[in-house]
Amino acid sequence: MNKTKTTCNFVSLLALGLLIPLTYSGCTVEEENAGTSSSGSNNGLSGEIAIDGSSTVFPVSSAVAEEFQKLHPDVSVIVNSSGTGGGFKSFARGETAISDASRPIKEEEGKLCKENGIDFIELSVAIDGLTVMVNPENDWCKALTVAQLKAIWEKDSKITKWSDLDPSWPDHEINLYGPDTDSGTYDYFVEEICGEEGSRSDYTASSDDNILVLGIAESKYALGYFGYAYYIENKEKLTAIGVSPSDKIEDAVVPTDETVESGDYTPLSRPLFIYVSNKALARPEVAEFIDFYLQSGQEYVKEVGYVSLKESIVEEMKARVEAAKSGGESTEDAKADTEE
Repeated sequence: MNKTKTTCNFVSLLALGLLIPLTYSGCTVEEENAGTSSSGSNNGLSGEIAIDGSSTVFPVSSAVAEEFQKLHPDVSVIVNSSGTGGGFKSFARGETAISDASRPIKEEEGKLCKENGIDFIELSVAIDGLTVMVNPENDWCKALTVAQLKAIWEKDSKITKWSDLDPSWPDHEINLYGPDTDSGTYDYFVEEICGEEGSRSDYTASSDDNILVLGIAESKYALGYFGYAYYIENKEKLTAIGVSPSDKIEDAVVPTDETVESGDYTPLSRPLFIYVSNKALARPEVAEFIDFYLQSGQEYVKEVGYVSLKESIVEEMKARVEAAKSGGESTEDAKADTEE
């Protein structure tokens, strides 16, 4: 969500394998081949790779891009962060080779890609624990149940003060901070916590996670949420609280590497994705970048504060890329075969 341009030279979802292979066929959009050879770079790679999308995935893609360019200095990897929804809009127009996403692509977004002839593959790259935070001076709220979070964030919520949740808590307005509606983090939180009714809109919303960090850090009565990596990066300024999937507050679990990976931090653990245009994947510099992303990316996933994938899932993602390179059957066809 941080709209920065960088040119760098489960839980049900993952334990379950929300690794649903998605492929849309019928690509007719021609992308310019930027893979002209250059004696100045390894393997003769050159060109430009455009990435846009989720601010949550942004730190991973930026780190991978920076390291990739050290090996291939003639390849320019441009990473933007306009939010998951904004990234898919650019991707569907054929403006980017890769789209970072903190949620699976929506049906209407997939249809738009198909209408524009954009064939793609979905790759999981990390696990995130969407983190609920308070100010470090908050000494009354150590955890909340999913029901309490829903009561706070749901549309037309009547909760305005901390004392509305617990009479023993301060009779002071809750200062709410969260991602804006273009964010995949917003979409995921609303789906898991608020449900079909949707979210309240009377809160400080931003596409810039740093603004959310600052807001929570400067207000004793603040409550907010965003991705785990941004919490880890700013944990001296923020306090993560536990989330209980049941009505018992003693069941609450605080997000850590271990609880996110194990699925104990539920329902706010989620996989993070990149979507790759198959036409772009045919370009040698993009193919090499994706191979590097999957081969070395898990190291950078840990560095920026997310939880790395199990090796078996990484291998599954690599196989998906190889199938796309060879023009193998679509995953939609494969799914249909298994259902017959």
